[in-house]
Amino acid sequence: MQFVRYNGGAGPTWGIKTEAGIHALADLPAGEPSYQDLTNQRYLDQVLDLVQDEAVSQVDPDEVRLLAPVPRPPKIVCAGLNYRDHAEEQDEEIPDEPLLFAKAPTTVTNPNSPIVHPDGEQVDYEVELAVVIGRTAKNLDENEVSEYVAGYTILNDVSGRDAQFSDGQFFRGKSYDTFSPMGPTLVAGDDFDPNAVDVALHVDGETKQSSNTRQFIFDVPELVSYISANMTLQPGDVISTGTPGGVGIFREPVDLLEPGQTCEAEIEGIGTLTNPVVGE
Repeated sequence: MQFVRYNGGAGPTWGIKTEAGIHALADLPAGEPSYQDLTNQRYLDQVLDLVQDEAVSQVDPDEVRLLAPVPRPPKIVCAGLNYRDHAEEQDEEIPDEPLLFAKAPTTVTNPNSPIVHPDGEQVDYEVELAVVIGRTAKNLDENEVSEYVAGYTILNDVSGRDAQFSDGQFFRGKSYDTFSPMGPTLVAGDDFDPNAVDVALHVDGETKQSSNTRQFIFDVPELVSYISANMTLQPGDVISTGTPGGVGIFREPVDLLEPGQTCEAEIEGIGTLTNPVVGE
């Protein structure tokens, strides 16, 4: 089920996206969902029944502005080097444990909003499957992880390579404003298998990254369980699961983003996250 957060003119609200349009969840007797609600399969089934029965109003997708599913996450935890093909392009050994870093929550921006290219910076793209946490979690077993996931979305882990490589760590280069475009939908429910979906990224229509999450070194249950053993996860936390091979900095010749270009990050079952690149 594809949830969307959108603004139709009266402020941010939630809906369900189907082929018929967007179904307004503000019409529900209980109101709009929380991230915890999305971990409850019974709640999802009830919402689906109401949508199918046309018990809520519909909105024309062309008349609204889609928003990031999580506008200000409590934290964004990212996995580095989590695709086998990405490790191969860097001639790196497969890690024994997940390699983690953070991005500032203020990096999040909406579908179709611009990625702002800082002057003098080398700006790169990274399509990633993102896990949104729905319930407070600590020390999860791998078989418990699905019970704590609100849903899955796309995060473009835009990266400032000059800052990243000169600092010798990732936080500053990953945390420029607008460097975490997120969306366009948040997919919830048991029908979505996060460990077996196609992922791709296109720049001006040219495919730069193309892989499948079967290339994960650490799959979603392994990754979330590992992170929860080291820190408490809260509703709205975002875990970005790493990027496949094909990033610009490791291409020959190097092929980075420039103002005037358009990024399209695509994940099977979630949709396409489109963002133009603009100068400061």
